[in-house]
Amino acid sequence: MVLLVHHAEAEHSGVDPMQPLSARGRAQAELVAREAASRGFKPELVWHSGKLRARQTAEACWRACNPFATMTAVRGLLPGDPPIWMRDLVVDETRDILIAGHRPHLPALLELLVGGAAPFPTHGAVALEAGGAGWRECWRIVPPAPD
Repeated sequence: MVLLVHHAEAEHSGVDPMQPLSARGRAQAELVAREAASRGFKPELVWHSGKLRARQTAEACWRACNPFATMTAVRGLLPGDPPIWMRDLVVDETRDILIAGHRPHLPALLELLVGGAAPFPTHGAVALEAGGAGWRECWRIVPPAPD
């Protein structure tokens, strides 16, 4: 199984150029993490782009889902990276993976894996399972919209 997670809300670059998660973002990341854990998702690998907001989102999921998983910044997860790089890594991997990344990369990766248009929830997650000729969506987590 692969869980694609769009990083939670970050501070505006004018507030902090490193763009850590905002207070709302930390709550969103915890919500996604708790929900994934409640669904029994226990990744062996946690990959993130290396950007602070993606790493902080990945850390929340890692703590909630499997703190014994290997967590690593992986090349190919930046917003402008070709999603085909990540698709090729995911297709060959047999372990469960959580991938924390960015737009437009994650929606494009989702479309490559499922073989067609598929909406991606902002600051949410989509779980996929390999089977037969491709990948299929198992479930998704959509955080509540801001007030």
